[in-house]
Amino acid sequence: MKVAHWLVIVAAVAVIWTSFAYLSLDLGQLLSAEAQTQMWKYTASFFPPDLSLDYLTRIGEGTLETIAISAIGTAVAALLGLLIALPAAGRFGIVARTIARLLPNFLRSIPELVWAALMVMAAGLGPLAGTLALALHTAGVIGRLFAESLENTPPEPAMALRLGGSGPALAFLYGTMPNVLPQLVAYALYRWEINIRMAAILGVVGAGGLGQMLYVSLSLFQQPQALTVIIAMLVLVALVDGASAWLRDRLVR
Repeated sequence: MKVAHWLVIVAAVAVIWTSFAYLSLDLGQLLSAEAQTQMWKYTASFFPPDLSLDYLTRIGEGTLETIAISAIGTAVAALLGLLIALPAAGRFGIVARTIARLLPNFLRSIPELVWAALMVMAAGLGPLAGTLALALHTAGVIGRLFAESLENTPPEPAMALRLGGSGPALAFLYGTMPNVLPQLVAYALYRWEINIRMAAILGVVGAGGLGQMLYVSLSLFQQPQALTVIIAMLVLVALVDGASAWLRDRLVR
């Protein structure tokens, strides 16, 4: 191993050790007998999960609400992202490209939870706030990805259509979009997969769905009901992960 590699390792260890010392982290306290007893006692309070018919019905409604929030938020973000990507990819000149590059950076630099808190103050508690929060943050992420995809698309098909007399819009629709559309849809599906998880988390600030049910259950010390929500989240994420991966694989092929 080269000396430079050893220096990197030593530097990394030094940074980690310094971070532990600066934050005054005591792992021994976490592993103490008292801490272990309290953790196990709290964990045991979650069992058995609440599987009553009434609560399972509410779980089903919360699951559908979470799916709807993430799906609508992702769809709106994909539309906004495409509108951002066109000028950001240089389709309308260098000035528009520079300005359009700043917008997705701003949108995605603000976390979803902050957007959700702002939207709750603007639109009130409920699914609308969560949907808007996901749409705004995801539009910044998707806008950047879409712009890079458009920049990397071969220009020859669209150029051939332009030389044949087609207008810019038709050349883009028939020359560029067929080549880049599978990748754009794959990006949107991947972000939808991520937004399913975020939609569950956004409920902490009152944005609806399973996350809000989990927050209420934990706040009222109803651990069995909280465990039921957690299980529903795990099943939902697993199903969406599998479906999204399958669809993305089909699109790429």
